[in-house]
Amino acid sequence: MSLTAFLGAIELGLVYSLLAFGTFISFRILNVADLTVDGSFVLGAAVSAVFTFRGMPIAGLLLAVSAGAAAGIVTAVLQTKMGIQPILSGILTMTGLYTINLMVMDGKANIPLLNKESIFTYAYRVFNTEAYKIITLLIIVAALFAALSRFFKTQLGLSIRASGDNEEMCRASSIDTDFAKIVGFALSNAIVALSGALVAQMQQSADINMGAGMVVISFASIIIGSVIIKNKNIILGLVSVVAGSVIYRLIIALILTTNFPPSYLKLISSLIVITALSVPAVKNDMEMRKMRRRSTQC
Repeated sequence: MSLTAFLGAIELGLVYSLLAFGTFISFRILNVADLTVDGSFVLGAAVSAVFTFRGMPIAGLLLAVSAGAAAGIVTAVLQTKMGIQPILSGILTMTGLYTINLMVMDGKANIPLLNKESIFTYAYRVFNTEAYKIITLLIIVAALFAALSRFFKTQLGLSIRASGDNEEMCRASSIDTDFAKIVGFALSNAIVALSGALVAQMQQSADINMGAGMVVISFASIIIGSVIIKNKNIILGLVSVVAGSVIYRLIIALILTTNFPPSYLKLISSLIVITALSVPAVKNDMEMRKMRRRSTQC
């Protein structure tokens, strides 16, 4: 792998670790596989691209975060107030977002941002180094990591974590689990939208289909990270997400250096997730077999 490919994989790993942060909140903390991610990722990219095209990249990021939070609130309300199953709620919101994303992009399937000012062009002027993208993303990831670590130790953050662990017990303790879920899903999709917004500015374009497979990518990052670093607490969980995202991108970069066609990436991503998910079960099965052999020998 060349140095350029390696640095490119690190950049993508960092920017997509934000996507994994958002999915981590819904998947690991709230125990829901939120499929809104595919739509809210594109929503963030679309909003960011529209404002970046008009010369307002920072406003684009802020509004992308707000739009993602709104999408998460819709999914949460469908679950908590309308009694729709969690997975179906995500599918419904994701489906509706496709049309909304097209509306945001003024009916265009793609918005090019070549030669437009972005936060990365600002960062290049500040840092004046070829590694300006990695430095910028490291600062954003570190800031979000610190904010999430602190938030999930607050009363509201603990309520969200408790709602995901045992909803019935939380209700018995007079915790408003519906509100906790709404905040959790809003926060999750806001971070996902931020990831999409940064990807659009970094790659200098936004496409209506760029969200396809984002759920699988984020799950792969979370699961790979959890295999490497055990999620004993929220801080280790967030660290594992970043590590998993970077390792996933390095794996993809290595695969691209072989003769595999790029069209195989989705299949490879799925196989990575399947493999990572199977590791704990295989380990348990091997340990059980060893115990049985020992018992028969005795």
